Amino acid sequence: MSNPFERLVEPLDPKQPQKKFFNLSKLEDARYACLPFSIRVLLEAAVRNCDEFLVKKADVENILNWKAVQHKNVEVPFKPARVILQDFTGVPAVVDFAAMRDAVKKLGGDPEKINPVCPADLVIDHSIQVDFNRRSDSLQKNQDLEFERNKERFEFLKWGSQAFKNMRIIPPGSGIIHQVNLEYLARVVMDQDGYYYPDSVVGTDSHTTMIDGLGVLGWGVGGIEAEAVMLGQPISMVLPEVVGYKLLGNPQPLVTSTDIVLTITKHLRQVGVVGKFVEFFGPGVAQLSIADRATIANMCPEYGATTAFFPVDDISIGYLIQTGRDKEKVTCTKKYLEAVGMLRDFKNSSQDPDFTQVVELDLCSVVPCCSGPKRPQDKVAVSDMKNDFETCLGAKQGFKGFQIAPDHHNSRVKFNFEGRDFELGHGSVVIAAITSCTNTSNPSVMLGAGLLAKKAVEAGLTVRPYIKTSLSPGSGVVTYYLRESGVMTYLSQLGFDVVGYGCMTCIGNSGPLPEPVVNAITQGDLVAVGVLSGNRNFEGRVHPNTRANYLASPPLVIAYAIAGTVRIDFEKEPLGINASGKKIFLKDIWPTRNEIQAVERQFVIPGMFKEVYQKIETVNKAWNALDAPSDKLYTWNPKSTYIKSPPFFDGLTLALQTPKTIEDAYVLLNFGDSVTTDHISPAGNIARNSPAARYLTSRGLTPREFNSYGSRRGNDAVMARGTFANIRLVNKFIDKQGPQTIHFPSGETLDVFDAAERYRQAGHPLIVLAGKEYGTGSSRDWAAKGPFLLGVKAVLAESYERIHRSNLVGMGVIPLQYLPGEDAGTLGLTGQERYTIIIPEKLKPQMNIQIKLDTGKSFEAIMRFDTDVELTYFYNGGILNYMIRKMAS
Repeated sequence: MSNPFERLVEPLDPKQPQKKFFNLSKLEDARYACLPFSIRVLLEAAVRNCDEFLVKKADVENILNWKAVQHKNVEVPFKPARVILQDFTGVPAVVDFAAMRDAVKKLGGDPEKINPVCPADLVIDHSIQVDFNRRSDSLQKNQDLEFERNKERFEFLKWGSQAFKNMRIIPPGSGIIHQVNLEYLARVVMDQDGYYYPDSVVGTDSHTTMIDGLGVLGWGVGGIEAEAVMLGQPISMVLPEVVGYKLLGNPQPLVTSTDIVLTITKHLRQVGVVGKFVEFFGPGVAQLSIADRATIANMCPEYGATTAFFPVDDISIGYLIQTGRDKEKVTCTKKYLEAVGMLRDFKNSSQDPDFTQVVELDLCSVVPCCSGPKRPQDKVAVSDMKNDFETCLGAKQGFKGFQIAPDHHNSRVKFNFEGRDFELGHGSVVIAAITSCTNTSNPSVMLGAGLLAKKAVEAGLTVRPYIKTSLSPGSGVVTYYLRESGVMTYLSQLGFDVVGYGCMTCIGNSGPLPEPVVNAITQGDLVAVGVLSGNRNFEGRVHPNTRANYLASPPLVIAYAIAGTVRIDFEKEPLGINASGKKIFLKDIWPTRNEIQAVERQFVIPGMFKEVYQKIETVNKAWNALDAPSDKLYTWNPKSTYIKSPPFFDGLTLALQTPKTIEDAYVLLNFGDSVTTDHISPAGNIARNSPAARYLTSRGLTPREFNSYGSRRGNDAVMARGTFANIRLVNKFIDKQGPQTIHFPSGETLDVFDAAERYRQAGHPLIVLAGKEYGTGSSRDWAAKGPFLLGVKAVLAESYERIHRSNLVGMGVIPLQYLPGEDAGTLGLTGQERYTIIIPEKLKPQMNIQIKLDTGKSFEAIMRFDTDVELTYFYNGGILNYMIRKMAS
């Protein structure tokens, strides 16, 4: 059927009649000018894709009528312009596509129908680890090891880029996905198939939201949902509320963009924005660079919103020119945005749209801060860090507590490192990493770190040699301007050599600590510290031996590395004493904003971006030399421990199976609040005593060859065994942290996988009990796939993180939610009961269902299938099964 809004189409430039756009102003509807700018993007996509099948005129009307229907759980479709993936989530996506091709062929369909129709970019940035640091050849050695460990994965991805159309691979060594997206991949306005329209993106990484800082509407989705988008399905979403976040004033001279985002993160967590859009406005926005805005948008998942949108303004247009984008395309971009009413002037309050609610922040109220020791929303002013950490030491075990006995607070452990004697205590810094797209994309904080390093070296300060220091820039541009501005030498002298271009420490690829350091931490049961310029610091994520981890700006990372401890008051205590005996305070070496801006103006120039990015897809010689098969169907290697055909589609038929009541399920695990996807499916090291390690050992591998869980996401046998394998897991059935549970029929305490296997062999279904914010953190599809393979049929929680609930739906695992005011405590649930979950014949979104216990008690819970489309996926046993049946028939 033709598009019913065809009348809106006109050329952007009469001299180029073949280049058209849907002119939304011709709707002649007063409601349009009052819509939040983020909702206007949803509206344009609905108008352009309206076919009265996947997208209907009624959907367009609902979006136009946003102000009236925003609270009514109205479902609308959204077709993003493109998809972006990183390799940890990209490998399982390509594995799924390869397996789906096999399944479609078995069902008599054309396997090549399984092919991305939506443009997809896959950036390889999650595989490199900090194995080498503090040496000039660290980068080359880490990259060599990356290829040695991941050659098979990279060959598989290269096969995928050849076997599937519309899939581009950005090779390893190029940068971090979100910085590459910001500096290179983002279009702001698409010019595709003869039409101009707003760039928009969904990504298999929760920090895809970083691109919102440039005015590109984007957010993270589960890998399963992204695969469906790539195959042409729209995202089915509830039309969101939009919180207007008004920025006023100017930041103080010593405040960085990191301090601003950590302040906003805490503020919006308190406001409560889960499942909502946040849109920034107000005169304060005009004081922020695109890099500053991108830093704020990057941490959107940490404050819980779906997206954190900064509409395009003249500063955005200027950024496109600064980063070397084609000037003619930039001119068309601005002209298009003006024509459709999507170019913003933040100083003009008459442009302010309607919002669900408005909250404000005066930028001059922001103070230098960190966040930690276990969550990104737990902001601590730098002036309070010493007292806060010491309070955490003795506090009850929890997000702000380590429960160390008072008489052990000042314990010290002596050790020898490289022939010198040192001491460690609680609060000692053992990892200091300038890492993560959150900050490495921002020249102001990176040059600030470089200038601080220069002043520190000139003042005679050093960093203790046992501290694992590292610098992992988000793109080659960063190294370029650090080198050209002359600060790279000073960073290296303090141990901050470039160790790789990738996420590295921020995702747990921090590599090993020196053995004497690990022994000292273990001997003293010390709360050792990691300080990183990242966005996540959940327990067990950064490194197994750093129980406390703080997020900080790059200059503060260096400051704490020099101090060697977080138990320091920078205002009263010196960073160190130089060879002349002079006390050097942080204020003595902190660069001013004017100093930083002067260097940035001189050295961050368009030529750098052009030089780095014009060769990004061909510069990696090791990638170019990889030999990949050319077959359209993948030939699985049964000996591979990296790539394995998953069992998700075994026995799949065209006929649907009627969902059945879950009878007499055991509780596999009983959790409290804020269980993260890192707890459910860790990405870091594979412990030598774990079920995954035993499996890999049985396949002939040595511990040196284990690599990480993240790198083995193409192998379901490893990932099932790695589910709930986080060493910091807190299960109410067990009185200590660890990846274990009780197998109730025998009463034995077992590793989680081993217990699940016992239940499976006996034919017992399983459920998981949880508190608030279940599945918070990364958009990790294996956090749903893993429990599915363990036999978990449902999760019963107080609330869910948005992406994780979507992933559970995508795998056919039922997300159940307690009724308002109820939880395991009010219902008297211990988790030792057996649960029968009644599944009615006729289901509807968010309906209440009955749960019966073997104790005779019963209660109701909400079945969190939020839309009719999600119910369709459930009837099919998950979204991928639905797509296979659709393609095969």
